[in-house]
Amino acid sequence: MVEEEPYLLELVRYLHLNPLRATVVPDLRALDRYRWTGHSALLGRVARPWQDTGTILAQVGAASAPARRAYHAFVAQGHPQGRRPEFQGGGLLRSLGGWQAVTALRRGREAYGGDERILGSPAFVEDVRQTLPAAEPGPRRRPVAALVAAVCAATGCHAPALPHGSRRAPAARARDGVAYLAAKVCGYPARAVADRLGVRPSAVYRAAQRGRATSARWERVLAAHTIAKNIRK
Repeated sequence: MVEEEPYLLELVRYLHLNPLRATVVPDLRALDRYRWTGHSALLGRVARPWQDTGTILAQVGAASAPARRAYHAFVAQGHPQGRRPEFQGGGLLRSLGGWQAVTALRRGREAYGGDERILGSPAFVEDVRQTLPAAEPGPRRRPVAALVAAVCAATGCHAPALPHGSRRAPAARARDGVAYLAAKVCGYPARAVADRLGVRPSAVYRAAQRGRATSARWERVLAAHTIAKNIRK
């Protein structure tokens, strides 16, 4: 979820410059006609009727032709900025506006909860988060430690092996399962999962993608654990 002003346009620009930063295309002129991003459709260079170009162009102009020129100039201005950490980090980093804000929070008590699913000002993030608990399913509130215990029991992995980087098959499978359930099913921020698994937040996403390949297995593990817990109650 993205706060429209000013984050939406900034995020669109950052995403559409990815092929240029990655040297998939050599320059801005090539990017303008690159068919594998929405940038070319926003400029009217590649026909893509299903793409909502109007919402983005309306941010920079009322008429389509001037809006496209303004958008193109805006993207060109963003190219020298390179990689921007506020669009890459975890929940606090992205939600609160960069490392400076996170550092300030860590000097005292954290005044705001970060959430990597939300990009916007602290007030916007908190407003959205206030609406989440009632709408979210039960697994969102299940502690990550409980997910680790359930997955390790199902895979025969010794839980302490997870944060110590063991590459043996049971530990690797368990990491993938925990990452998938915690990040994809329960919606936990990658950093909260990373601390439990002893990896970087970016590695959590890769593990979750691997876990998705056997998602049915991990969801059965979660369901069985939930049922067993309810029976014990």
